[in-house]
Amino acid sequence: MFGRPIARSSWRRSALPSHIRSHRYAIRHEPPSFPTTPTCPSPSCSCAETPELPSNLPIDHKTPLNGTMAPYAEQVLICTGKEDWESRIEDEHSGDNLAADIKELLGRGGLYADPYHNVSVTNSSFPSSIPSRSEIINTSVYLLPSFKYVPFLPRISFDSVQALVKGYVLPTKLNSFHDGLSPIHKDRLLRKEEYKSVLYGVQDVKDILVLICGHGGRDARCGAFGPVLNAEFEKVLECQEIAVQRSAIQVRGPAQNDEKLPLAGPAIEGESTISARVGLISHIGGHKFAGNVIIYLPPGLKTANSEDHPLAGCGIWYGRVEPKHVDGIVKETILNGKVIEEFFRGGIRKGGEILRV
Repeated sequence: MFGRPIARSSWRRSALPSHIRSHRYAIRHEPPSFPTTPTCPSPSCSCAETPELPSNLPIDHKTPLNGTMAPYAEQVLICTGKEDWESRIEDEHSGDNLAADIKELLGRGGLYADPYHNVSVTNSSFPSSIPSRSEIINTSVYLLPSFKYVPFLPRISFDSVQALVKGYVLPTKLNSFHDGLSPIHKDRLLRKEEYKSVLYGVQDVKDILVLICGHGGRDARCGAFGPVLNAEFEKVLECQEIAVQRSAIQVRGPAQNDEKLPLAGPAIEGESTISARVGLISHIGGHKFAGNVIIYLPPGLKTANSEDHPLAGCGIWYGRVEPKHVDGIVKETILNGKVIEEFFRGGIRKGGEILRV
């Protein structure tokens, strides 16, 4: 339908003047527009021990964390069902994988490369949805902070990859530094609504997502912290009566009358209506700040007091998280909507606003 592009953009980020390249990383120091608390409270329950690390791979406790999150417009979170990957995720399966396909389009020299619209491509341990034809190899993705779940990207055609990028990932408006580009070049870099119809079953994300870097194939620190923090978050969330979902999201295919299965079954009176998914992810930068955690809080989320959640629609990045901090993070950030300043690397709001303190 669309076919794999063979032309590559000759545009390189390094070809831009240095003052323009650095512009998008400028940080404006203003009072935060969200609630914060300086430190993490002590745990109110027993927790796992902090993993021991090799002496040559220490955690950096000196560098300030605020601002260490590289700005991005969208994170494409690929559901691989695996808990670790090659050092470069695009090398998985000898290069035959979705991360490699997306980077072919969006990476340096890619057809849709745009230095002012940074897209983070990350693998996760979440399982992909299973299509009605189980013999088809399928991959699912989350788009964050757009809070969209794309259940079906069958690996039988490059059309679905093109549709994902063109219909959901590219920007709807270009940065003003693109004003000098030709009309055809501008048009190529913009999102096209008609591509969305190619992908079936796309839906809003309702679950809280707790993403923990566990990329041991890249760095032993994340490999050590990831599984321990994963288990600790699941335990603490369940203690707070937040339903932790572990199975693949079920979505009926077009051949099944366009009906979608509920994510976690109908709500039962007295049961928690808040759900979460906890998973390991690949490299996001900052191994020396392990454990690295991203918490995406979906739009419409309420606090423990049933008020509008101040961080609903945001992704909050934390570093130097240890098991003893998980209880406080769940209570302060997930339940009450406060950013813990001592761990805060940065954040992003739905729509692309970068959060700093």
